[in-house]
Amino acid sequence: MSSGTHSTPDTPAGNVAADPADPATLVDRLRAGLPAEAVLTDPDITASYANDMASFCEAGTPAVVVLPRTVEQVQHVMRTATELRVPVVPQGARTGLSGAANASDGCVVLSLVKMDRIIEISPVDRIAVVEPGVVNATLSRAVGEHGLYYPPDPSSWETCTIGGNIGTASGGLCCVKYGVTAEYVLGLDVVLADGRLMSTGRRTAKGVAGYDLTRLFVGSEGSLGIVVRAILALKPQPPQQLVLAAEFGSAAEACDAVCRIMEGGHVPSLLELMDRTTIRAVNALAQMGLPETTEALLLAAFDTPDPAADLAAVGALCEAAGATQVVPAEDAAESELLLQARRLSLTALEGVKGTTMIDDVCVPRSRLGDMLEGVERIAEKYSLTIGVCAHAGDGNTHPTVCFDAADPDESRRARESFDEIMALGLELGGTITGEHGVGVLKKEWLARELGPVGVEMQRAVKAAFDPHHLLNPGKLF
Repeated sequence: MSSGTHSTPDTPAGNVAADPADPATLVDRLRAGLPAEAVLTDPDITASYANDMASFCEAGTPAVVVLPRTVEQVQHVMRTATELRVPVVPQGARTGLSGAANASDGCVVLSLVKMDRIIEISPVDRIAVVEPGVVNATLSRAVGEHGLYYPPDPSSWETCTIGGNIGTASGGLCCVKYGVTAEYVLGLDVVLADGRLMSTGRRTAKGVAGYDLTRLFVGSEGSLGIVVRAILALKPQPPQQLVLAAEFGSAAEACDAVCRIMEGGHVPSLLELMDRTTIRAVNALAQMGLPETTEALLLAAFDTPDPAADLAAVGALCEAAGATQVVPAEDAAESELLLQARRLSLTALEGVKGTTMIDDVCVPRSRLGDMLEGVERIAEKYSLTIGVCAHAGDGNTHPTVCFDAADPDESRRARESFDEIMALGLELGGTITGEHGVGVLKKEWLARELGPVGVEMQRAVKAAFDPHHLLNPGKLF
């Protein structure tokens, strides 16, 4: 999986392009339109921008890192890169888990974290207009002051940015009721590869004018253009949710409870699952006192006018599925403690062996039990610790392979188990990624999921927006 500079067509007649291998020329041209402090060239500093949080993803060495604060500065970067035929890798907070933000050799890393203004919050139109560097939690708190709610809440919501959320079409704990990022992006301002600025979508409640280019950019991982402004839909602030915890003697019983809950027409605000390995890891990290004797812990929450009644109904379904204990939270504080345990899951699993490969396979809810049983068999086959936490209400599982990166044999087994988990997901009618994206880590598997015709059409779209293949090369396919 090479992260090297992508080869590009020759410069069109009439344009004289500098040698893209000449970093001095590149840096001089960038500084002509950017403040001095926005152009970073110190190798120790630029190296720190080389990769996101994914394992097994090669990263190149950037030539320069730029941190623009305005749309015009982003346009200058892209015009310069196009003229000099230098690849550009857009980045947010680099909390991603697929290598989508990893640098290519000789590239310009375009970090958007300084573009962090909330431009507008409209309670009447129920929208927020933001720049890409706004942190998810910052936006959530800001709109909350207006009695509004921005639902997408990835586990990294305290640090991840809206631009990164849009780039990977991220989800979160609340997806089962409120949906994912794509359902909240109404419109975008995008700087294209050649520096032109394009607006897509709308700020109205409805609109069907032309192709839906907004949705095209959501999940494109910075490979089609640079998002510099987003119009986001908001919802009224729901009532405070209450959480129920149900313990099960097997993951299969917990998955049966999920099916019963969804078949019964219930609409929880979240429905999350943690297996025994994950529970023990969270306890080791944060001493939270979760029940380590259980094989699976199911968390269900409701933000309805009468959440206690909804929790009672769901608790009965859990008991019918075989729950050994069902404990509803008594108040918001106790509910938040349980949610914090779930949010810590992936971080906690990193501490088991020091390194993790976090899978992101989403399957139909009806096959969730088959998925977890299959992961258990794979863990036994490769003699590995694989913890599973999941957005169970969506069927979106996060099997997390724990391994010692200093052990070559264990690293090999980790990669092979990771691939088998993705193959299992496709076999069960699922997808290789529900919210983390493709990046470098899964691009070979994307081709398997889409098929040759699908890949051909995706590449045609890429060529239309980025004919010189400068934007985030080596990602997706």
